[in-house]
Amino acid sequence: MSYIISIVLDTRREKENGKFPVKLRVYNKANNKKTVKLYSLDIDLTDKEFETIWINPENKSLRGANKKIRLRLLEFETRANDEAEAMTVFDIAKFETKYFRKSSDKNNVKYHFDLAIQKNMSNDKIGTAESYKYTLNSLAVFIDKDNAKEALSKIDKLTFDTITADWLKEYEKSMLAKGRSYTTIGIYTKALRAIFNNAIEANDISIDIYPFTKNKYRIPKSKKVKKALNAKQLKTLFGADAENENEQQAKDFWFFSYASNGMNFKDIALLKYSDIKEDKFTYYRAKTFDKTAEKTAITIYLTDFTNSIISNYGNKDKSDFVFNIVNSKDTIQTQYKKIKNFTRLVNDHIKRIAKRNDLPNDISTYWARHSFATNSLRKGASMEFVSEALNHSDLNVTKNYFAGFEDEAKKEFANSLLDF
Repeated sequence: MSYIISIVLDTRREKENGKFPVKLRVYNKANNKKTVKLYSLDIDLTDKEFETIWINPENKSLRGANKKIRLRLLEFETRANDEAEAMTVFDIAKFETKYFRKSSDKNNVKYHFDLAIQKNMSNDKIGTAESYKYTLNSLAVFIDKDNAKEALSKIDKLTFDTITADWLKEYEKSMLAKGRSYTTIGIYTKALRAIFNNAIEANDISIDIYPFTKNKYRIPKSKKVKKALNAKQLKTLFGADAENENEQQAKDFWFFSYASNGMNFKDIALLKYSDIKEDKFTYYRAKTFDKTAEKTAITIYLTDFTNSIISNYGNKDKSDFVFNIVNSKDTIQTQYKKIKNFTRLVNDHIKRIAKRNDLPNDISTYWARHSFATNSLRKGASMEFVSEALNHSDLNVTKNYFAGFEDEAKKEFANSLLDF
């Protein structure tokens, strides 16, 4: 056992009442490193009182207040040992979290959501943290559909054992009745499933109450139809007139993404001048960087068009980011908001251009990536080339990616196979 838990009297500093604080002492030895932590128990005793109540083995004669204090100390020590023994590997940080929470927190859904949100925020995964927040709000509304204020207070009392397969099916029905898509329901229920898994991994709840199984509740899956512009539509959009600076900027950055192998707008915002070497730039895709052990750099060769975008919109100070979307002084949270706002601006104005030119009205920044993929295949690029360009982990991912495109794109691709 790598830890020792005990109750001690901290006599380093006498308090004004002439007593000393009683503390929980946790000694931990891990990886040849010794750690000792003392936690206040909000009980003060003199040396003699501590000797009588805790140290003296003849404590059976304790009465009144002294007996109550001993029982409290026994409770502190027992609970601390129980929390420590429940860990597969003792970790003092996790022990602190578990020991100082309310006993009801183990089975509390919001408590575990808050832990996940805090963890993702501290790891700079702002988008994931936001997704957990949206899920929690959705669950709160479902709990009390008629009173939003009451819902926020009731979510504090939601427990894991309340969420059964039938509960989830009712939640799904409620979401559909509000016009929510199966995609949205899938995102929220996956987040809830992750919270269940976290609580089970922490030994806070039993796997017996896990509702996400084949014979209980299955998270709905929807086939995502990936929209893309064909060659004619791309030519129309590229030649379309912009009525103001915002529209011109939206069109320029949309095509910068398209011409850079469908580069994500977050990656565009975080592109630095130091990433550019001669006729190309190299970057790591932010979306998948933390999900893979092997980090693969993506290389994009510059063209006259992409060079012109950098020249027109690039910062004059070449020591920081290429584009004036974020800056190095921003916090991660501020960067997240700025990138989100910039993407929204591009989406709003590219839609306006599309509407005036009889192009699909639901065009967005995602269409640039999808359009790059389908048009590369239409022009005869191999699936392997597109897979590498999109930075997919393997060829099967690319095949599934292409499987999600609309039927028209598949037909065009099929018909082009014999165009030697």
